[in-house]
Amino acid sequence: MSDVGLVLDPVFEEHDTGPGHPERPERLARIRASLESVGLAARVRRVEPVEATEDVLTLVHDASYVARVGESCSGGASVLDSMDTAICPVSARIARLAAGSVLELCRRVAEGELSRGFAAVRPPGHHAERDLAMGFCLFNNVAVAARALQRLQGIGRVLIADWDVHHGNGTQHIFEDDPSIFYFSCHQSPLYPGTGAASEQGRGKGLGTTLNLPLDPGSGDNEFLEAIDDGLRQAAESFEPDFVLLSAGFDAHRSDPLAQLDVSTEAFGKATRVVREIADRHAGGRWVSVLEGGYDLDALSEAVSGHLAEMLRDG
Repeated sequence: MSDVGLVLDPVFEEHDTGPGHPERPERLARIRASLESVGLAARVRRVEPVEATEDVLTLVHDASYVARVGESCSGGASVLDSMDTAICPVSARIARLAAGSVLELCRRVAEGELSRGFAAVRPPGHHAERDLAMGFCLFNNVAVAARALQRLQGIGRVLIADWDVHHGNGTQHIFEDDPSIFYFSCHQSPLYPGTGAASEQGRGKGLGTTLNLPLDPGSGDNEFLEAIDDGLRQAAESFEPDFVLLSAGFDAHRSDPLAQLDVSTEAFGKATRVVREIADRHAGGRWVSVLEGGYDLDALSEAVSGHLAEMLRDG
């Protein structure tokens, strides 16, 4: 049994987004089936889901927003704040489980029980703003974990790398004036949500701790890996993080229906290796990867399998 942790539980499939929605329960079901069929799920330390408390969620979200998520779901609303963010009666609880499970995995890594880990959770998080749901996201899982690592685990500098094909507007905006958290994103542009220009570099005391590397539609492995292998490495060298978080979307894949990049399954494995090397060099090997997007079921399950296999690789 390795010291790599994995959150992988059918409870996250209970968040029902309705017929035809791209962020659907089958995403997690296919990932579970893939990881189990190739034997990867048996090689990791499983981490059971844990529900985030209000105290944790309000480290980055307004208390009124946390309450509104719960009220909207229990009240029978079908969407929250934007027509693309579908909810059902149990969505608030599942979103709390997603955020809490990411944090639990991070806690175990921070305390040395695990070396690194992957959280296959939904709903995703990186579009969620401090007080707004959008882009399929309710709570910002990675942002909650980053701030909780600092406040509860005494971690100093946190590097958040985001290679989802869509820019993580919520994560950037929550931390853009904070010099203790570096946000890096490579993403397709133009594309939803329309943020993430190279000129967006943070503000105030956080100026210089945001790095956006937009990719033109049609960009493939070379451009994607250059952004990760060059841009992210350089950011890490200057920032010297104590912990690394990865918003791991797999929708830059050439088969994904919501974007127009041409990234291969193999490229995600190579990018994973770079993140692991960065964590080993700067953060004592401590890093946690969190599922964001990825909407072609075959491409998603294959890329996640390759991602976890690289995390389990010796050396």
